[in-house]
This record gives sequence, structure tokens and C-alpha cells, in this order.
Amino acid sequence: MSGENRAYFSLCHNSKEEIAMVNQKIYKMKQPELGRKISEIRKAKGLTQEELVEMCNLNVRTIQRIEAGEVTPRSYTIKALFEALGIQENHELKEAENEQAVPNILYLALAGGILYFFASIFEIAMEGEYVTGEYSFKKLGFIAAKSLSILGYVVFGIGWIKVSKLFPNQLLKISFWIMVVISVVWYLTDMVALNSPIIAFEEYYLVKISSFGFCYVLIGFGFIAYKNSFSSMGMVIGGLTLVSGVFIFSWIGAVFGLIFLSLAELGQIGLLMYLIPKVGRVQTPTFSF
Repeated sequence: MSGENRAYFSLCHNSKEEIAMVNQKIYKMKQPELGRKISEIRKAKGLTQEELVEMCNLNVRTIQRIEAGEVTPRSYTIKALFEALGIQENHELKEAENEQAVPNILYLALAGGILYFFASIFEIAMEGEYVTGEYSFKKLGFIAAKSLSILGYVVFGIGWIKVSKLFPNQLLKISFWIMVVISVVWYLTDMVALNSPIIAFEEYYLVKISSFGFCYVLIGFGFIAYKNSFSSMGMVIGGLTLVSGVFIFSWIGAVFGLIFLSLAELGQIGLLMYLIPKVGRVQTPTFSF
């Protein structure tokens, strides 16, 4: 054991104030000093990297990169490591972390997802009638349903983009960005078609349906990439979204696709509700295929 580590563990016999001062100093460390300190304390406690993995639910590669100073870990990852190593943050640090634990966009995204889910039911029903040329509703109601649906989905999508940064998943982030952009483009196209003779709604309808199906396939793979996290929720939601995307992309089986999509989107809303309390806590989901 190095002299520095002996000095640290000798604090076990000292006052709580002295221990808190050392803990606070460690929490303020930056890379690569932080990685070296974590490595020193782990070795001083007689732990291998694999044993530390089991204690804090991270993967070995993450710990290797942190200890080597290759990456700067997020706050919840540092917290997981320090709790496993017996390093406790002081009260002021804990209060500051809790105040900023959950970004407001995630609460807005949850509300947006619920708004989108119900508004899209009316939008899809109206859209189906409108394409046939026989519809019993006013265009103003159709436009309102579309506007509420796109508003809800954009906020919902941005929320998932934020989640994919907090719990790293590059594929999911890119997929939702593509879906958000395509949704906005088609919404604007629909508004032109509904309010001017420049383009007819039915002329591009099948292309629009297929493009959404393609995006759902990408999003499905994105959720499946969370297969080692959130129990089996990522796999189930990803599978449902992927199947719905295949059906919708072919547009022939779009009706069946909507059934799977409804289940998938309810799952996405439920998973977001599950993840909000997890933000900033000790477990860091892994991203892999």
C-alpha cells in the first residue's frame, strides 16, 4: 500500500470532519488524477476491477478507461464508484447533485409523449378518412389534431435524445433526431397540402408512411441496443418498435404495424417514467449489440 493510501485509510480513526474534508477533495479531482486515485483506493482495498464491477453495476471497460484517465465519468458514475469504494460525498455536494438530478426536459417529454399518443389516435383516424376523399370532420379539427400530435412528438423525441446522452446510446440519439426532423418536414408538407392546391395529400401519402416505417426500424434497433440494461424493457420495446416499422414501411401491413406501434409507444412512455428517477443515481446502463 502506498504512503498516500495509508494516510487515507488512517482517517478511519480520525474525526468525521477530517474524513469529510478528504472525501470532498477526492470528489473535486479531475482526470487523470481522479482515475489514478480510484485505482489506488481499489487496490488498497484488495479489489480487482472485476470485483468492483459487480459492486457498482458498471462494465469492466468503463472502469479501465476511467482508471487510465481516458474518459471523464459522469456524476452518477463517480457516485457509483465512490459508494462501492466507501467514499461518501459531503452533505453540500449531495444537495447540489439532487437539485440538478433530473433535467426538466424529461418531465416535458413525458407529458409530450402522453399528448402525442392520444392526439395521434385522432390524427391517424382522420388521415385515413381524408385519403379516401370521404370524411365527416372539418379540416380545422384535422389540422388541430396534427398540430398537437407533432408538438407532443417533438418534445417526446427531444426527451429521448436527452436520455440517450445521459445513458449513452448513439444509435437511439441519431434515430430520434431523424424521426423528429422527418416528422416536422411531413407536418409542414401536410399543412401545404391541406391549405393549397400545390400538392395533393394522396400523391405522397404512401411515401410518407414508408419513411415513418424506416424511422421506426432505426428506433427499434436503438432500443434493442439497451439489451443489457433496464431488465428486458429495452429489448421488448425495441422488438415491438422494429416489428411495427417493418409493417408500416411496407404500408400493406400498416394496420398491423399500428397495433404494434401503439404497444411500443406505451412502452416508451412507461420506460421514460421508469428512467426519470434513475437519472443521476448509481447504475449506468450499458449500450451494446
